[in-house]
Amino acid sequence: MSKVTFNHVSKTYEGNVQAVRDVSFTCEDGEFLAILGPSGSGKSSMLRMIAGLEEITKGEILFDGKVVNDLTPSERNLALAFESYALYPLMSVYENIAFPLRAQGLDDSEVNKKVRFIAEAVDLTDILKKKPSALSGGHQQRVSLARALVREPNVTLLDEPISHMDQRVRAEMRARIRRLHDELHLTTIYVTHDQAEALSLCDRLAVMNFGELQQIGTVEEIWNKPANKFVAMFVGEPQMNFINGTIETPQEVSIPAKEGKATLPLSGKVDETYVGSEVTIGVRPQKITLSLTEKQQGAIAGSLELIEFQGESAILTVKLKDLHNTEVKVAIRGERLGQAGETVSLSFSPETIHLFDKETTISNPVIKSSG
Repeated sequence: MSKVTFNHVSKTYEGNVQAVRDVSFTCEDGEFLAILGPSGSGKSSMLRMIAGLEEITKGEILFDGKVVNDLTPSERNLALAFESYALYPLMSVYENIAFPLRAQGLDDSEVNKKVRFIAEAVDLTDILKKKPSALSGGHQQRVSLARALVREPNVTLLDEPISHMDQRVRAEMRARIRRLHDELHLTTIYVTHDQAEALSLCDRLAVMNFGELQQIGTVEEIWNKPANKFVAMFVGEPQMNFINGTIETPQEVSIPAKEGKATLPLSGKVDETYVGSEVTIGVRPQKITLSLTEKQQGAIAGSLELIEFQGESAILTVKLKDLHNTEVKVAIRGERLGQAGETVSLSFSPETIHLFDKETTISNPVIKSSG
């Protein structure tokens, strides 16, 4: 295992395209770090720089404190599995998995032991004699993953390694990947745009956008204390609701409504300089309390527009009776859901309210309150 450190790393391609901008973070020895972001956010470029497949424009990448900028991929002792399979077509599944072990000079008995172990771990035992051309895309991707994990690398790099598998298999493979990470004591960096994968697998999560690191932290930290509006919007399903509001006092925010305004208490104090400022109020769908009774004090009325059943829970779309007819999502459990067109009342606990600068989305600080 190794600790991986990014020290002010940037990557610029021809045409002055900045894929990664001054990124610094550390993936600790034995940690499972997921890098999450939309397409074009720079996450794959970061992984390729760690692997030595892309030159670093500025900054340093270190393994256990040693700069590896000038080392070749083979000198870095990495395990790689990418979205594209890159399997050897004339070799069987067994030989594809065994290839990096034979390159290390291991004897046949040791190779066989390791191949059989990893094949069983990712459910490939029944197809070891087959050639890649006889496999589905999902199975080929699984072989690529097995070939990466069969070694004892300093760092394991996984770039969308299960994207071609169907939903049921992907959920199973996530559990297998995490179990192997723990059993083999790996240091793993996992790139994905799928937040379900990232949230279920990682010890910590790094959120990227436009080549910049937006936030790094545990899932709980990013869920409960998003660094900016982009993180709040990108992490969470359904995404966080955003409602226009105004800071009334250091301890209150209001939502302007057609019939007066709903004033909401805050869990802490906002700086006096923000009083009177327009802000964006953020509330996660899971943290909204919905009532079918008369409007409660400190709540805002709305009209139930849509009910989407999801087994034991449901996602409700509610159109607020604010000045902008804002639509919000409410995630609830239980049988009494109401009917489309019915008037409902929504309330927000002070500790669940996030405040953001109204004008900007990316890399802006939240408007902080002190508890």
